[in-house]
Amino acid sequence: MGHYAGTRLDYIVIVAYFIIALLYGSFFAKYTKSTKDFFFSAQRFSWWLIGISCIATTVGAYSFVKYSEAGYNYGLSSTQAYLNDWFLMPLFLLGWVPIIYFSRVTSIPEFFERRFSRATRVAGVIVLLIYLCSNIGFNFYTLGVAFHALLGWDIFYGTLAAAVITGIYTAFGGQTAVIMNDLMQGILLLVAGFTLFFLGIHFLGGWEVFWHALPLTHRLPFSGFNKPAEFPMVGIFWQDGMANSMAYYFMNQGLMMRFLAAKSVREGRKAAIFTVLLLMPLGAIAVSNAGWLGKAMVVTGLLPESVKATDIFVRVSELVAMPGVFGLIMAALTAAMMSTADAYINGVSAIMVNDVWRPFLAKNRTDKYYLTVARVFALVATFIGILLVPIFMQFNSVYRAHGAFTAAITPPMVVTVILGILWKRFTAKAAFSTLIFGTAAMFLSLNHHLFPFTVAPFAALHGVGPVGFIWMRACYGLVVCTMIGVGVSYFTAPRKEEEIQGLMVASLQKAKELFKGGKVNDREKGRTISLELRTAEVNDALIHPDDLMAMKTEPGDLIYVQDRRWWLGGLKSLHSRAASPAMEAEAQKQKAEKGVIFLSSKNIEMGMLNAGEVVRAEKIM
Repeated sequence: MGHYAGTRLDYIVIVAYFIIALLYGSFFAKYTKSTKDFFFSAQRFSWWLIGISCIATTVGAYSFVKYSEAGYNYGLSSTQAYLNDWFLMPLFLLGWVPIIYFSRVTSIPEFFERRFSRATRVAGVIVLLIYLCSNIGFNFYTLGVAFHALLGWDIFYGTLAAAVITGIYTAFGGQTAVIMNDLMQGILLLVAGFTLFFLGIHFLGGWEVFWHALPLTHRLPFSGFNKPAEFPMVGIFWQDGMANSMAYYFMNQGLMMRFLAAKSVREGRKAAIFTVLLLMPLGAIAVSNAGWLGKAMVVTGLLPESVKATDIFVRVSELVAMPGVFGLIMAALTAAMMSTADAYINGVSAIMVNDVWRPFLAKNRTDKYYLTVARVFALVATFIGILLVPIFMQFNSVYRAHGAFTAAITPPMVVTVILGILWKRFTAKAAFSTLIFGTAAMFLSLNHHLFPFTVAPFAALHGVGPVGFIWMRACYGLVVCTMIGVGVSYFTAPRKEEEIQGLMVASLQKAKELFKGGKVNDREKGRTISLELRTAEVNDALIHPDDLMAMKTEPGDLIYVQDRRWWLGGLKSLHSRAASPAMEAEAQKQKAEKGVIFLSSKNIEMGMLNAGEVVRAEKIM
């Protein structure tokens, strides 16, 4: 750009944030002692912590740049992509979340093998790694775009510092570091986004000035059905509402690991509702408002008409924010990149360890060995993401670059997951064919000039001209992949129903029984009670019958024990089973006492709890 944005104080704030993020994230390495800790945080976290982590994952560095660009060009309709997830929630909450949680799968490819075949698992690994690694690179790229506007740095080199820091704390801290860092980053990016909005309104002279400066088309919540061709509502529905949102919820390994880190399915559902109904709308405003402000500033003469849409976030931030606050906003942009990239980095590590290294290359090794391998692959994933940055630099529009990529890679995987959990007639050969031939069909569509029979019919059906072809690739992909899956299924034999129990929506009760290892206690949830924690040589949690009754818990039920400080979000906690004196012969010497819970010293140490303290206990199932 020819000038440096910000002041020395802003640069100090940004550098300070880098240091804090690295130290804060690396601190949680002590909570990572096994691969279960590294990938799933021992399934200990509360709904609100998972929810904030989800929105931090959703709002990447590309979100501020991408949606500010869209907001500048098209106004309030830029929020369409963020506010169209609600119709997917019933299937996600009642189907996918309990299936992956109760089946104890560690990855989507592992689910493919258990539901279909090993060949399907291998195909899923290839597709998913392309998706995850590309998203890492895209997040690095968009942060480089912002740093280019901020400091005049080359886009590629501007990503290196943030990428290295993200890779380090993810590699050493694992999922716990990711989620806890996301707590800080999620709050920061929402606060910074709304701070920018309020400062911008004030800078313009108030809400009335801002609102009336926007062209009429920019005040509408939706764009036209198929106009403008560069941003039609129908295209946004298929690309962002269907392909992108379904990919985010049903094939995003990073998000899947968030929900597998929840203390229970109930907590995972609460986290999803919290995210969609509250955090998503807030996030939509936080990431788009710089574009709306920028358009109003151009109309009122505060910004030149020559300003680039891709630079609008940084230009508005620089204009309205005082020294230090501008640095905070840019730190939020960095936080957004980190909180999204770390999820994808951890996801790549999980896929490589659980779907490649452990089953094929190095079987039956110690968990400590696999933990080391996981950390190495986290660093490798970071390096690959950096190498992909030059590819994304070839696109003129951040919004179009991200949308085009997602629509091209996700339909085969999404269709395989959805048909797999809903239709028992969906066969292993059909799933494999959907992934392989569906992906081939998507690559054909990338050149619609050479292969006009791909996207053109769907564009014509929706009244979208050649300029809008890019939007209809998702529609083409979802339809073609569904046709492949359904067609092949009717000519091949499905697996026996008993072989896929617990892996479909229709067999969720069986999934719960397999997860618990016995009959499920479906009584309504009882009270969460406070108990004094003591040590005893017991296999399960020894609790007085009166306390069990208050919790509506029976011997053998799964319970959750956590530090009484709710604001830790479950950081110090563990799962156990409720025992009784009759079940624990060794515990007869240590009779259960009312208001007391007895656990073995090993379990207390695993939960990072302390004997003699008061803990909170509740029934899971």
